[in-house]
Parts: sequence; C-alpha cells; structure tokens
Amino acid sequence: MPDVDVPGAQARVRAVIPPSPVVRAPALSQEVGRPVHLKLESLLETGAFKVRGAAACIQALDARARARGVVTCSSGNHGRAVAFVAQRLGVPATVFVPRWVDPVKLAAIRGHGAEAVVEGESYDEAEARALERAAELGLTFVPPFDHPDVVAGQGTAALEILEQVPDVGEIAAPLSGGGLVGGMAAALIHAGRPDVVVSAVTARRARVMWESIRAGHPVEMPEEDTLAGALAGGIGQDNRLTFALVCDLVHRHVVVDEDAIARAMAYGFRTLGLVLEGGGATALAAVLEGLVDARGPAGDAPLVVVLSGGNVDPAVLAAVVTGSAPPRSGTGPGH
Repeated sequence: MPDVDVPGAQARVRAVIPPSPVVRAPALSQEVGRPVHLKLESLLETGAFKVRGAAACIQALDARARARGVVTCSSGNHGRAVAFVAQRLGVPATVFVPRWVDPVKLAAIRGHGAEAVVEGESYDEAEARALERAAELGLTFVPPFDHPDVVAGQGTAALEILEQVPDVGEIAAPLSGGGLVGGMAAALIHAGRPDVVVSAVTARRARVMWESIRAGHPVEMPEEDTLAGALAGGIGQDNRLTFALVCDLVHRHVVVDEDAIARAMAYGFRTLGLVLEGGGATALAAVLEGLVDARGPAGDAPLVVVLSGGNVDPAVLAAVVTGSAPPRSGTGPGH
C-alpha cells in the first residue's frame, strides 16, 4: 500500500476546520435494513470535503514555502478550498480557472482572497498555465487529489467516522480522482479497521477512475455533461498514488446514472433538508437505488454515507427538485 500518513494529517486538518457532523437517517435505515448514518461534509465551511486535503497540504509547508505562496488549478471545490485555507494561514494563493468556470464558484474563490486567473479554453490548458506559474515563481502547486498530503487530509474523514460511529461496518463515498475514497481506505488500515467495507460510488458520466480500474491502468475519456460535475475530469496518465490506493483497498464499486443522482439531490432537499450538489449526492443515490444495502459484504452492520459537497447552483437544484427542466451543471472537470 502506498504510504499515506492520515493520522499525521489529522492535527493539521483540525487546526483549520472542526469535524463534520454525522447524523442518523431513520427512514433510510428502515428502507435499507440496517442503521444508516450520514457524514455531512457538505456542511464544512467551504461546502465540501476538499478543504481537508488543502489544509493538510498547505499546513505541511515550511515557512519559506508559505511565504512564497501556493498555486492550483480548479473549476470548483478544490480551488475554493485552497483559497480558504491559504487565507486562514496568511499564505498568498493563486487559482487558475478555465474560461468556462461557473461565475458563482469564481466569486467564491475570489471571496476568500485568492488571485483567480481566468485562462485556457479547457481545464488542461488552465492547469498547464498554473504549473508554469509555479515553476516561474517557485510557488508550491497544490493538486486536487494525487498527492500524499492531500490524500491523507481527505482520508481524515474516515478517522472522524470511527470516532462518531465506532461500530461502522461500511462507508460509501463518491469516487472521482480517488483522493477521498483512497484516503479513507488507507485511514481505516492505519486505524486497525480493515474490516470496514469501503464502497466507491461512481457517476456513470464521470467514470474515468472506474474505467481505469477495469483496464488495469489510467485511461483518458472524453468529458460528458453531468450533474456530478465535481467528480468529472481525468486521473492523470502519470497518476502516482490514488489509482493504486483505489485498486488495492476499495472493496466494491457501484455506478449510478444521472436520474438516480437527480433523485438523490431532490431527496436530500425534500426529506433530509440538505442542499447537495450532484457529486455530493452520488453515494446517497446508490443507497436509494438499492445498490448499497444489507445484502452487501458488511451485512447489517451500520452504513455511513458520505455526502461530500453542497456547492450547487440554485437554479440547478431548483430544476432537479421541481423537475421543471433537464438538470445540467456544465461539462468541465470539477477538481
């Protein structure tokens, strides 16, 4: 197993954000046939789990690196997380975004004090420019997932779950680049709980990691329009860490379609009183579709469902909840 120091990252993460809450879901528990708990990453200050990786990575920098600053590329939650953590720690931050970036997310990045550079017709072009800026000025590039500190930080969600639901039998979480799922799986190994089943839930239109697992190596795929925009994008042909973690440590994979994601978002709003983005609702979609239940490898042991993000365009959420229009969230990667 690749070396990921999740316990070492926990103090760095908690210095920036408190643990996210876990709540019991009685109706889901009855429907599924075992206790179901919801891990509300959507209620973290930046609205998504990405703040964990940003906190662990930036906190690990020495004084000189912090003084020079950090740079990243993102069209969504990762950029906002880096901007937020950098502001909290007094670190200069630059976030490169492609020209099609959601204006709401761009405003959130700038609202946390980061310099947002809008450049490139694609995510890849924006990322290339961010890497150039890092090399030119000696800045630290903070990647969205494939980095030991980032993965360790994202994995701290599992350590919190062990504290909040000690008898947990299974954790279901969204799969994109693999930082969250891979980090949590590694955390469970470090904590001496390899018995906890890790179920990775993939949005069918954002399935690059899933197809890479099936192929046995990282693959590239064309981008598709999806509600789970935060999960879209590639995993990198030179992926050094998360591909191996997901291959080695994830127990089962589940794939959900767009309609299931929409139903989960609507269920979250109407029944749970929660605002969920498409990517943040995929694990819930798997539960509602009967794909993660008591017939699985964990039996009737408690299931924790990770609701990973709540940063959604109000118009998209309204369309999903009312069924007034075909829900769309854009075609670009959400890293």
